[in-house]
Amino acid sequence: MTAYAVGELTVHNKDWMEEYTQKIGPLLKKHGGDVVAKGQPLRLEGSRELPNVSICIAFPSGDAARGWYNDPENQALVTLRQTGADFELLLVETGT
Repeated sequence: MTAYAVGELTVHNKDWMEEYTQKIGPLLKKHGGDVVAKGQPLRLEGSRELPNVSICIAFPSGDAARGWYNDPENQALVTLRQTGADFELLLVETGT
């Protein structure tokens, strides 16, 4: 069943972004990930502070998504991203 990693990014500085951007695409492909939506969110309802960017990444399964997230290469990118941004990431699996 398809699984979606849904993230919300709030950027504080951009020092990390060039390296991160170069590496994250190939790593997503390695685990079957495909970015299906990315951009600045538009509020339809609610009042909490909005992130700078929302992203939705489709994976062929929850196991593939967890494999990507736990991959040591990705964990290095998590550490890099945390130097200049806050990120909330949820995993939503279909069919459950």
